[in-house]
Amino acid sequence: MSSRADRDANLATAGRLVRRAAAAGARLVALPEKWPFVHGPRTREGAEALDGPSLAAAAGWARELGVAVLAGSVIEAAADGWVHNTSVLVGPDGAALGTYRKIHMFDVDVGGVAYRESAATAAGDETVVAEALGRRIGMSVCYDVRFPELYRRLADGGAEVITVPAAFTETTGRDHWEPLLRARAIENQAFVLAPGQHGRHDDGTVSYGRSMIVDPWGVVLAQVPDGEGVAVADLDFGRLEDVRARLPALRHRRL
Repeated sequence: MSSRADRDANLATAGRLVRRAAAAGARLVALPEKWPFVHGPRTREGAEALDGPSLAAAAGWARELGVAVLAGSVIEAAADGWVHNTSVLVGPDGAALGTYRKIHMFDVDVGGVAYRESAATAAGDETVVAEALGRRIGMSVCYDVRFPELYRRLADGGAEVITVPAAFTETTGRDHWEPLLRARAIENQAFVLAPGQHGRHDDGTVSYGRSMIVDPWGVVLAQVPDGEGVAVADLDFGRLEDVRARLPALRHRRL
């Protein structure tokens, strides 16, 4: 989806897409980074508590549709005027199963734009592996994908599925999005679910899109083409077990 600085409109779009995914048979539906509100210079305006309207909506969709919802990330109001970039995994009963606060801040200069996430956002400091639908799900957000040590911790925590909700820039996305996601899947022998923002946002930034689902061998199982849409795939956990048994790289580690 392409979120803007209009929470009500974004929630309406997200709800429509969650229902579309559930109608296609999805049991776990993942939304992108900052799906309720995107406007870089006005980040604090989009902040809300974890019991605010956005996660209440995600919990409602989960209960209504009987699915788990990875609520991408929301701008969580923190102490002293700061915020966190926070991802929440919601179970089919609407209960929060895991809450992850983005660790790595996006302070870079790309495509002629200076991004300074740390100017308003406080970094988290804990890795999170939660359980949903009987599976272990490791949580991350966007820029985290460039730090493989985080994903190895998730694998060590038993992650079978790794989520990477993102608003990847168009400039970096063209060359780095798919290779990074496939690498994280291959080296940790896990499924990767990567829902991304796309298009031009109200602050003038442009997100790459191309949401995708990658299997433990690094094969892209499904991808949203340019624009708004939903990618749906079956995750074959027998395939995951087979990959880990035949190529036991995780067991061969010496460092």
